[in-house]
Amino acid sequence: LYINWDLWAVASALLAMYFFQREKWDFSALLLGVSIAIKFFPIVLLFGVALILGYSRKTKTLTRYLAITSATWLTFNLPVALTNGEGWWRFFKLNIERGNDLGSLWYAISLLGITQGGLNSLSIVLFIVAIIGIGYFFFSVANTRSTFENFATIAFLSVAVFVTASKVYSPQYILWLTPLAVIAMTKREERNAFWIWQAGEALYHFAIWQYLASYSGAKFGLPERVYAIFIIIRIATLVWFASTLIQTARQAGGRRVGNTQAEPAGFLADSGRG
Repeated sequence: LYINWDLWAVASALLAMYFFQREKWDFSALLLGVSIAIKFFPIVLLFGVALILGYSRKTKTLTRYLAITSATWLTFNLPVALTNGEGWWRFFKLNIERGNDLGSLWYAISLLGITQGGLNSLSIVLFIVAIIGIGYFFFSVANTRSTFENFATIAFLSVAVFVTASKVYSPQYILWLTPLAVIAMTKREERNAFWIWQAGEALYHFAIWQYLASYSGAKFGLPERVYAIFIIIRIATLVWFASTLIQTARQAGGRRVGNTQAEPAGFLADSGRG
């Protein structure tokens, strides 16, 4: 709450989605701008906003939405950038210059002895290719699902791609993904995949702390290659859940589970009863 501020960014992003669902565009744009100012990752939600509003031919609404979001972000950032430019730029500089780091796909690859060149380019290319794929998916289901169902799915997939292509994966990233996953689920078939992914995340949380223990010379520290395997397991379970969302979205006539966007807790609690 008070150190890395992830929960504040998640809360404001979810409120932005809430108002987006109710077509209160200005409130949604304002809150998304706040969310991006707190933690930069919610910027990828603008991809879903652009797809939805662009596909609906709401060009003026989209332009206004982007303007409000940008103005809100600037309201928070510009005073700091002007008064302490070096400190403000440090976050962006760190992410541009950092190498492969804990938890990432690239870190796992390096631990397995595979060398990488042009890491920034690799990360960006993977992200762009995956985003293009998400766009293709959207256009294939745009007319068969509700606007908010599509937006929720695109939002989750975009953030999932963002954290997977990133040069680092911090344990708190699960806080970014899980609420979006709950909102995106609309069919029973997705439940098992969700819990498999959550199990993969739990295993990774165990692995990261065991791996870090080895830095202090602890006897119970996790070897590098074993840690790399846990990273791959985490990514594989996330990909499995994401692919399940895509597959069920494309299946016509699947069983629906009420208004899962309104009652996600009930949807998850009922999963134990099938």
